[in-house]
Amino acid sequence: MSDSKPLWIPSDDRVRQTRIHRFLVDSAQRYGFTADWVSLHRWSVEHRDQFWSDLFDLSEIRPTQRATATCTGAGMLGTHWFPGMQLNYAAHLRRHDGNRTAISAEDERGRTRTLTFSELRDQVARAAAAMRAIGVEKGDRVGGFLPNIPEAVIAMLAAASLGAIWSSCSPDFGATGVLDRFGQIEPKLLIACDGYTYNGKSIDTRDRVRDIVARIPSIRRTVVVPFLNDSPDLSGVPNGVAWPEFLGTPVADLSFTPVPFDHPLFIMYSSGTTGVPKCIVHGHGGTLLQHQKEHLLHSDLRRDDVLFYFTTCGWMMWNWLVSGLAAGSAIVLYEGSPSHPAIDHLWHLAERTGITHFGTSPRFIAACDKAGFKPIEACRLPNLRVVLSTGSPLTVDNFRWVYDCVKPDVQLASISGGTDIISCFMLGNPLLPVYAGEIQSLGLGMDVRIFDFDGKPLVGHKGELVCCSPFPSQPVGFWNDPDGAKYRKAYFDVYPGVWRHGDFAELTPHGGVIVYGRSDATLNPGGVRIGTAEIYRQIESIPEVLDSVVVGKDTADADVEICLFVVLRDGIKLDDELATRIRKQIAAGTTPRHVPKHIRQVTAIPYTISGKKVEIAVTRMIHGEEVPNRDALANPEALEQFRGIV
Repeated sequence: MSDSKPLWIPSDDRVRQTRIHRFLVDSAQRYGFTADWVSLHRWSVEHRDQFWSDLFDLSEIRPTQRATATCTGAGMLGTHWFPGMQLNYAAHLRRHDGNRTAISAEDERGRTRTLTFSELRDQVARAAAAMRAIGVEKGDRVGGFLPNIPEAVIAMLAAASLGAIWSSCSPDFGATGVLDRFGQIEPKLLIACDGYTYNGKSIDTRDRVRDIVARIPSIRRTVVVPFLNDSPDLSGVPNGVAWPEFLGTPVADLSFTPVPFDHPLFIMYSSGTTGVPKCIVHGHGGTLLQHQKEHLLHSDLRRDDVLFYFTTCGWMMWNWLVSGLAAGSAIVLYEGSPSHPAIDHLWHLAERTGITHFGTSPRFIAACDKAGFKPIEACRLPNLRVVLSTGSPLTVDNFRWVYDCVKPDVQLASISGGTDIISCFMLGNPLLPVYAGEIQSLGLGMDVRIFDFDGKPLVGHKGELVCCSPFPSQPVGFWNDPDGAKYRKAYFDVYPGVWRHGDFAELTPHGGVIVYGRSDATLNPGGVRIGTAEIYRQIESIPEVLDSVVVGKDTADADVEICLFVVLRDGIKLDDELATRIRKQIAAGTTPRHVPKHIRQVTAIPYTISGKKVEIAVTRMIHGEEVPNRDALANPEALEQFRGIV
């Protein structure tokens, strides 16, 4: 549920200065529709050939060969975008040059680095030449097992420049988690690291690297980036070489291999908590065009802006962040714990680097709130215009904290989409107000609707989030899925010809979206569908609760009992008084059906490495079922306490 009064309204002057406002006015004049947001979005969906073609020009994408049409074919499984086009994603991230900062990087140990656009170009050219020298070609896979450091960006751009396919995992994945991913795609080259740091601890990953290389025969060369030590011992790493040696000497030029619009660029992975991860393939053109839309229009990202997102290389937000280079903006990379040595660390990073777009998660915002930290009192953030958040739904209290404790004149852009589309279905909009609890708007060109069980559209009611029309950043396909059967089953098995995303959501009267959680984790007590986010929103306001997870337990009479597990502040025990207060808060803010049958105290909530609660894995545990692929979890040890807990 959202508030009726907006928390923030952009000033007329601020609206007029945005690129999306200019695009709205120009498009309305050109195509004869009313110059307002609703009409712009409707036109972008109903006339997708016009919209995506105009966006292509707005983004200043320069193909080496023009397309014969914007799109051909029909339907979400039959449409082909920009047939005949040849381009290269990396060329557009490297089209800017000079001594402006391209990358600022910092880790939790306080080490800082900067690369100008010219220095980045030189490093990418050297890496591409080195890859070419060992036989990396168009269509080959290059795996990155790396922290969020400049070398990850350099290696990705170098691989993409050759038409090779980049795929990355963060180094906190166990060897099995990496093998579950890279073992399917068989990379020719592995770029790894000697270790990483998190929460003040140094973790050596060389044994994992040796194990991975030994078990993936396709890897011809392993390049190790020094992170923990300047000269790590690489004995035992077959065909291993240190990054500085691999790069060699400067090269004269950086060239880019032209590829078709839908040529594979990235292989991303599903979470893998319920089975072997799906290998989701995204193309050069669709990724570039969709990210340009979200950066230039929905985020109003400008050439002199500084974009930051707290992420690892194993999450799609890393790819989204790096694409900010195409706008000519600087990007900020951070490696380590977001709260080490203290909860204020990232906010002071924003202060030091002049971040204009600060990307984080509801979990981090809630942690700042629970800790009583107020950036508005501790930091000077004059450049900050946008706070971005994704990973899970933002609660009403999260929204209010940003405006009360960060900055009153900031656009809070909750965004939602996912690895499946390497982008967003709904996100921020600098033209519109911000309402607590709501994502501002649907994305341009995204034909998003809410369906009931029978496939009928809903407004003002909860249902399945779907997309009814094709868009360029749909996956090219799944790896090792030659007939597309896995792809069709993943998204089109419920509503024929309509993309079912797997979110339980609602369209609001404001034109915004409320997400209630994953539909496969939706609770169903007494036959009434309840999104877990509805309960989380109430729990956030209880000061004793630091974290929680809500799942459903099947009963003998085919019903469901709601189970709530809470992590409490140090020294606090769950007693009858606190449990009663929690139940009363949930009942008062929702309905009696939302009140948990069982409340239990636990020491930790299990999360994926990308920071998402694993409700389905917890559900398996309380039902006595095993959880496969625990290497996909950041803290798999947290699962055991849920076995037989209720």
